[in-house]
Amino acid sequence: MSLEKRLEGKVALVTGGARGIGKAISARLAAEGAKLAIVDIMLDVAQATADEFTAQGVEAKAYAANVASFADAEATIAQVVADFGSLDILVNNAGITRDTLMLRMTEEDFDKVIAVNLKGTFNFTKAAIRPMMKARAGKIINIASVVGRMGNVGQANYAASKAGVIGLTKTVAKEFASRNIQANAVAPGYIVTDMTGKLSEEAREAFMQVIPMKRGGTPEDVANVVYFLASPDSDYVTGQVINIDGGMLM
Repeated sequence: MSLEKRLEGKVALVTGGARGIGKAISARLAAEGAKLAIVDIMLDVAQATADEFTAQGVEAKAYAANVASFADAEATIAQVVADFGSLDILVNNAGITRDTLMLRMTEEDFDKVIAVNLKGTFNFTKAAIRPMMKARAGKIINIASVVGRMGNVGQANYAASKAGVIGLTKTVAKEFASRNIQANAVAPGYIVTDMTGKLSEEAREAFMQVIPMKRGGTPEDVANVVYFLASPDSDYVTGQVINIDGGMLM
């Protein structure tokens, strides 16, 4: 008896899908039968990941795009639809940090993070809406952060960008609910990745003190919730923000 793959035949685009949390999301969606459009600012990185999935029997293609560029977003979405015939799932995962205290934060530090994290989410959402409207179906999942809900010392730019992503998600959900397009966000807390691996032992211990489960999450923890929001199981869920944080923010 074979188990049904819930995303069989669906086309999923994941920005920042070649590494870290984005790669875990790509793998989870592929495991459920999705075809993958993997977007990264560096084509060779995206291609290497796409090749890994192709070797596993997944239909996957690589695309280079600067998510902060609306022209890149439009061109990428158009090419994905041309290559695969549709776009069913969009995961806006690409993001950067430029952490420093407010007094030391430069205008460039602020603008760059807003451009990638917030405007990048707008760019790909705006470009994806038209083919989703034409199909009268679509799933948009945005990667926010608990920092966007609670703030954090040294992350004024990142917190502002992720708070903006949450507001954008709720607005898109309201505007396109009647077109059968669901938009939701996930807000990871402390997730064990290469980025958090660079934190000092003292900083990691400080996180553990405020996480009731006393451990960090994994990229797969995030990917599992993204899969739920991409699947038919969430067809009546829209405009929501789901924390993936071990209880850190209750």
